[in-house]
Amino acid sequence: MRNIVTVILCLIGAMSYGQGWVPAGARSMSLGNASVTFEDVWAFHHNPGALAEIENFTAGISYENRFLLKELQSQGLAVAIPLKVGVISVGGHMYGYNRFRSYKGGVGYSMKLAEKISAGVQLNYQGITLSDGYGSRGNMTAEAGIHARFTENWKIGLSVFNLNRAKLSDYEDDRFSTIMRLGTSYLFSKKFMLSIEAEKDLDYSFRFKSGLEYQVMDQFFLRAGVATTPLELSFGLGYHLKKVHIDFGTAYHQILGWSPHFSLVFEARK
Repeated sequence: MRNIVTVILCLIGAMSYGQGWVPAGARSMSLGNASVTFEDVWAFHHNPGALAEIENFTAGISYENRFLLKELQSQGLAVAIPLKVGVISVGGHMYGYNRFRSYKGGVGYSMKLAEKISAGVQLNYQGITLSDGYGSRGNMTAEAGIHARFTENWKIGLSVFNLNRAKLSDYEDDRFSTIMRLGTSYLFSKKFMLSIEAEKDLDYSFRFKSGLEYQVMDQFFLRAGVATTPLELSFGLGYHLKKVHIDFGTAYHQILGWSPHFSLVFEARK
């Protein structure tokens, strides 16, 4: 019976996220994960090219309880350290529970190529662990991203995860997902932002995502998002102080239900 439960949870996990890539940060999740242009510390998980815009030491932790199942919890970490030239980043994630767990840890480097264009690369070690004697598998994956700011209000981002098509196992040529994301965001005013993104897993259909963010007050934000294939709605809020950002939200799948998420970010501003 335990083995059957493990298999079911593994299948749900595969439906939840592409094998290998897991988003992080409640702001991204509240906006349908249409986050490839976002210039925050969670770009470590979304687009390493955008990390070049970070000017202060920043660290964040995130948590998600997928479909309110304790077996499908996700924890994320990201740290960005600006250098004289460029930004170095480290981070990782854990997903699942003691009978089925996926994990990733990596390091990246990002820098500005021109005044309005930046790029980043990242190298990760990631894998999957199964209990009851099934063992574990892991491999190195690489990712890269480009971030462009055409105007003060208009940005475009491109990110590719698992550039090297790393294998998880030799059985049926099982590989980590290779995922390409292209998106844009536009700030219509100081208070209103729209983000749109297309995501393509080489093994699955296109997924379209979009999100709206409205700044109600100087420090308080409301967010909503939608993603297709499968259809998922999300919403959330954020409270941003000078050095600490607190974000909370939830996503809703029409069959599997709610997925609350939370993140906390510290930025060492002067």
